[in-house]
Amino acid sequence: MCLITRNSEFAAELLRQGELIGLPTETVYGLAGNALDEAAVRKIFALKQRPSFNPLIVHIGRFEDLKIVASEVPFSLEKLAKHFWPGPLTLLLPRSANIPDIVTAGKPLVAVRMPAHPMAQEVLHRIDFPLAAPSANPFGAISPTRAEHVARYFRGNLSLVLDGGPCRSGLESTIVGIDNGELVLYRHGSITLEMLREIAGSVRVHTREETAPQAPGMLLKHYAPSTRLILTDNVYEALGELGQSKVGVLSFNRSYEHPVIVCQMVLSPAGNLQEAASRLYDALHQLDTMQLDYIVADRFPEGELGAGINDRLERASAQ
Repeated sequence: MCLITRNSEFAAELLRQGELIGLPTETVYGLAGNALDEAAVRKIFALKQRPSFNPLIVHIGRFEDLKIVASEVPFSLEKLAKHFWPGPLTLLLPRSANIPDIVTAGKPLVAVRMPAHPMAQEVLHRIDFPLAAPSANPFGAISPTRAEHVARYFRGNLSLVLDGGPCRSGLESTIVGIDNGELVLYRHGSITLEMLREIAGSVRVHTREETAPQAPGMLLKHYAPSTRLILTDNVYEALGELGQSKVGVLSFNRSYEHPVIVCQMVLSPAGNLQEAASRLYDALHQLDTMQLDYIVADRFPEGELGAGINDRLERASAQ
């Protein structure tokens, strides 16, 4: 039985006891445990069935908590933190000795963010330790943006999910670090490349990495439904190649007519990328329950939030 509740003190007490909870953030729901407690972190890896080479993001509630998790904060990253925190930005920082090796997969950098969701903030202010909190889903599966998604994934294996409502951003946090003195975007997210460059100037985009990732969420196949997903620039062409299959269509702002289409999800009829991003994972969850043969997804416009949406769809469609 997985309790869905809004009782943040009960959640904080479970965390103090070394247990895990489902934690709402503005991006997706996290599977949270004490980041300084190696036993609790091992529970996260075991419950998610996450490979040990894939590092976790550590969540803090206050700027002063940076000294607990990081040995230093380079000026260019501190500038981004002061502008975007609390918010969906994760920074790769030199780790402090407090952080167990398992959190960073043995790497010298720790991924840190300060979530903006009021319920996440409430929990973090009730405890005196940071939280390791990757997305609350089995490894590689669709990220959860509602409490019910988490409960469905982990019923019987997780005591509590805090219900903070549907996630506002709907995409995982943007991840930024430094390489040879240069700011690097490691993962697209709700803070877009354009927004980063407006504050920091030059930012390089990192190419993809399939094994031993530098940061969370960088594996080639990730965020994937159990139904085969096809990402395409031409939906009708893709549909024409699927014969008599049962197909669901996921699109940005238009609907399609074709005899193989069983259902379709139009993420934003008004063409609003923020609305589309916030609805992306919930739509994939719904399509994945419909016993389809395929999900065909329309590629999004590449600029701004479209880059983050396409990144998730490309990883979801990887074979």
